[in-house]
Amino acid sequence: MRTIRIVVMVLAVLMTVPLIIALFVPRAYTVEREIVINKPKQDVFNFVKMLKNQDKYNKWLMADPNLSQDFRGTDGTVGFVVAWDSKKVGKGEQEIKKLVEGELLGCETRFEKPFKSIANTTMTTEAVSDNQTKIKWVFAGTSPYPMNMMNLVIDKMLGGDLAISLGNLKVLLEKQ
Repeated sequence: MRTIRIVVMVLAVLMTVPLIIALFVPRAYTVEREIVINKPKQDVFNFVKMLKNQDKYNKWLMADPNLSQDFRGTDGTVGFVVAWDSKKVGKGEQEIKKLVEGELLGCETRFEKPFKSIANTTMTTEAVSDNQTKIKWVFAGTSPYPMNMMNLVIDKMLGGDLAISLGNLKVLLEKQ
């Protein structure tokens, strides 16, 4: 009986400690990565503002060849929505909310599965030289308690995927 009590107490502590830690973890997160692409700024921007092009460089979209997509509106314009559904990468949609021609693509990404959340993503382009562009991809959102515990590792997890996707984009655009 004493052994059972000890096991129950240890399990209670193990379950309680993460919940207490989560009280002190910020709910907001921002993850950003950037890369320099050897292409003119306008060429890079014209490619990334078209959300359908993400199929060619976005790690998550490339992870499932059976991914189902639905498009609403005119790609590359405010209000365009791409929705996806996949057993491997979940379900959600991304909508272009803001465009500053040649400089900024701002989207709202709404996830339904594996869990509901909303993130704001931006891609900005900045000329480094006539034939080099720095592109920055920023992913920001909030996590409800106790899911905000994930914010302790989100930069490494999500940032790695953003870096891979930007690397794919660099290879793709520099081949053209």
